[in-house]
Amino acid sequence: MPLNTPQILDTARQVLEVSATIAFALSGVLKAAHKQLDVVGVSVVAFMAAFGGGTLRDLLLDNRPFFWASSDHLVWAVMILCVLAIVFLRQKHFHITERAMLWPDMLGLGLFTAVGVDMATEVGMSPLISVLMGVVTGVFGGVLRDVLCGEIPQAFKDHQPYAVCAMVGGCVDLVLRQWLGASETTAMLACVAATAGLRAMAIWRKWRIPSWQVE
Repeated sequence: MPLNTPQILDTARQVLEVSATIAFALSGVLKAAHKQLDVVGVSVVAFMAAFGGGTLRDLLLDNRPFFWASSDHLVWAVMILCVLAIVFLRQKHFHITERAMLWPDMLGLGLFTAVGVDMATEVGMSPLISVLMGVVTGVFGGVLRDVLCGEIPQAFKDHQPYAVCAMVGGCVDLVLRQWLGASETTAMLACVAATAGLRAMAIWRKWRIPSWQVE
C-alpha cells in the first residue's frame, strides 16, 4: 500500500501528534514528581511540556486555532495521563531517576520535530524556516518544563546535543521529501528516527558540545 495517500498521511500526522503530546506530558509528570511538586504543579508542568512547543510554533506560523484547541482529545489525553501517573507513582512508590526522565523526552523530541517540520512545509515555508519550526516545536516544551521546575533547561545546560538533534532530524525530513521524492509519511518517520536516535546516541556515547569559556 502506498504511503502517500491522503488518508494514510492524515492518520500518520494524528498518530505522531498524539504520541508526541503524550510523550512530553509524561516527561513533565516525571520531572515534576521528581521535584516533589503537588498535584496541581505536576499537572501544570505536564500541560506546558505537552503543549508549549506546538503553541509557540502555531503563534509563529499564525495558525489558529492552536493545535490543542481545535480538538479537545489532546487535552483529555494529557488530563487522563496526569491522573493515572499520579495514582501509579503514589501507590507503587516508583523511584524516578534521571535516566527514566530521558526516554519520554527523547521520544517527544523526535515526534514533535517531525510534526513541526511537516506543518511548516505544508503552509509553504522555506526549508530553513521549516527546520527551525521543527526545532522550536521539539525543544520549547521541554524548556518550559525545566523552567517551571526551577532548572536551567536541559537543552542548554547538559552540553549534550539536543536542539542539534532536532535540526539534523528536520534536515533528514526535508532531504527525503523535497530532493529524494519520498512520501511525507516516510519523511516524518525518518525524522523521528533520526532525531530520537541521534539523541540516544549522544546520551549513550556521552557526546559533548563545547561550553562557553570566559577567560
